[in-house]
Amino acid sequence: MSDLETQDFQPPPPPEKLDVPQKAEMSEIGTVTSIFIEPGRTFEDLGRKPRFLIAGILSILCIMIFQVAFIQKIGFEKIARARIESNRGMADMPKEQKEAIIAQQTGPIAQYIGYVLLPVGMAVFFLIGGLLYWLGANALGGKATFGRGLSVWIYSGWPSAVLFLIANLLVLFLKDPAEIDLTSTNGLVQAGPAMLVGAKSQPVLHALLSAFDLFQIIGWVLAAIGLQKVAKLKAGSAWTVVILIALIGISIRVVGALVFG
Repeated sequence: MSDLETQDFQPPPPPEKLDVPQKAEMSEIGTVTSIFIEPGRTFEDLGRKPRFLIAGILSILCIMIFQVAFIQKIGFEKIARARIESNRGMADMPKEQKEAIIAQQTGPIAQYIGYVLLPVGMAVFFLIGGLLYWLGANALGGKATFGRGLSVWIYSGWPSAVLFLIANLLVLFLKDPAEIDLTSTNGLVQAGPAMLVGAKSQPVLHALLSAFDLFQIIGWVLAAIGLQKVAKLKAGSAWTVVILIALIGISIRVVGALVFG
């Protein structure tokens, strides 16, 4: 080979590093329990292999158990009547028309539809949340897939779902039913500044403050940890994603309170 040929020769570039799937170190049941005590290690394992099915089903079951217990304790018709009569848009509606709406919404078919829609609605909520975390993490330079975003969304909410179930069942069975606010759609436990504001007298402010309760804050902290471990984001970027998406949810809640009361 001549000197000219030697000078022109360029070695081929190294092959691209393939993203080889890593094996999980924990079982899925293990991740469901370890998220309570070792969230960082749990999210690291979910980064190796995204999982969300069992935690998602258990989260839905927590909400459904409370919903069923609440209805059995208070009565479906009584709950529906309280919420319809507190609706600002129906305040001037004739009594006969209100009764017709109440009868329509408390029939057996309506109750069955309500039980079915709850898990379906939560599943859709999970998918949307996972999509937002996936897009948000990648927009800020992270490395996430939809499965990883969904894992962070569901696992960051799972501990709060357990705490929500325990706290609300205690209130439901220990408190006099006459003292329970039947119009609340956020559960019976006010674990934040919303407890200082009446939902009926100041619905918009109450909706805003209810976003800052203990259950929500726990979820935000876990989500920020999860995005750092799973999507390889820096702490500031992870919190930016969490806060921006939380603000979207808060805005929807406040607008709903402004429109419907």
